[in-house]
Amino acid sequence: MSGLGELDRPETPQSPGAWDERSRRSLADTADTADTADTAARASGTDGTDGADGTGGAEGSAVGGGARDGRQPPSAPVGRRAADPVKGLLHRHRELCERAVDPLEIAAGLEAHGVTDRTAARFRHRDVFSLAEEMYARVPRHGDAPARAADAPTPRPRTTWIVLALLPGVLCAAAVAGLRLTEGRPRLLVALVGVLAVSLALGAALRRGPLSAATRTTSTWTCWLVGYALLGDGLLRTAVSGGPDGLPDGTADGAWPLTLAPVLALALSCAPATVCAHLFAVRARRKLTSSRGLADFSASVRPLLLGTFALYTVVLAALLTLTGAVLGESAAHPQGLTLGVLLLLARLLTVHGHTHATTLVLTASATAEAAALATLFAGRLPGCGFLAAPVDALVAACGPAGVPTAACGIGALTLLVHACRRLTRASAHASTERPW
Repeated sequence: MSGLGELDRPETPQSPGAWDERSRRSLADTADTADTADTAARASGTDGTDGADGTGGAEGSAVGGGARDGRQPPSAPVGRRAADPVKGLLHRHRELCERAVDPLEIAAGLEAHGVTDRTAARFRHRDVFSLAEEMYARVPRHGDAPARAADAPTPRPRTTWIVLALLPGVLCAAAVAGLRLTEGRPRLLVALVGVLAVSLALGAALRRGPLSAATRTTSTWTCWLVGYALLGDGLLRTAVSGGPDGLPDGTADGAWPLTLAPVLALALSCAPATVCAHLFAVRARRKLTSSRGLADFSASVRPLLLGTFALYTVVLAALLTLTGAVLGESAAHPQGLTLGVLLLLARLLTVHGHTHATTLVLTASATAEAAALATLFAGRLPGCGFLAAPVDALVAACGPAGVPTAACGIGALTLLVHACRRLTRASAHASTERPW
């Protein structure tokens, strides 16, 4: 029994030759396997390093690894990477996928980062929208997912922002009526109160509703453009003839005449502009839901943008005709239309996140109008008559309306071309409908 007990007791083997040979072979095989696996992992990128598009590392390792050592790399890591090309892209855009409320927002975000339908094909998807649907489905979420945009009801106009959009036109009409019914100092008081009331109402309309923007932009140049529409034509006309001889008195036949018809029409057009912006946002979102590619979406939204632009232009032209007939003034269609469409396009671009070009164009248009007036007065200095020659020639050919029409018309055309490029991209409509 003691012999059996000795056999059951664990201890170091007494035959070192055979044990060392088996241990040496086992350790050698283990080291070779570890080295091979480590080399294949570094070549295939499974250590966490992805290629530029999330698939290049895996594909390169499958080819390059076999060429270097003549052996096929381990099939599990390479097969897993080749079967999951979206993993790297999902890792880089995980924050976008986690905060997205539907696949459409992911598709718009990917498009903003330069992912195209051709890039999506490298991830084994026919377009960016299909790729976004997979990424949206693979991101874990807590609780129930929000309703998809395709299932969400179309938002209806809210009473609040409709009333706010009508308010600037109503207050401006009241101010114009007050100017026509008063004289002297009361007229000046009515003008000051009217300007303040319309400015506050317009600011409220731009803070709520489809014309509201997430980013704050300066309104200095917009105020200048509207102020020139009110006072600029009269000042330019009197300056060409050697005036002005006094300050404006609130009438259309004074020493410095006011042009009330275009300003009143612009204030009244705030409501149509708001409705047009609402229709454009809703229908573009619907196009984003039904489109199956970025090119398809751009082709479907471009006519919608041009239709919105044309609709507002027609409504503004009708308002200019109406206000001119009621006030007994010229309808001022050229300068009124160009200024109106310039402000509409600038606001649409601002609402959808494109403010840089808007600021540059508004600044250039306002500067051109200011420079025209400045050179006209500078031309009165001795030996400086050549400074006023371009403005004199333009006024002689087109009248005082030629200056604002040229300045605002060129700016509006520039923004229209820019809007056709920017507002037809999916990234411009990435955000969901805001609770106006």
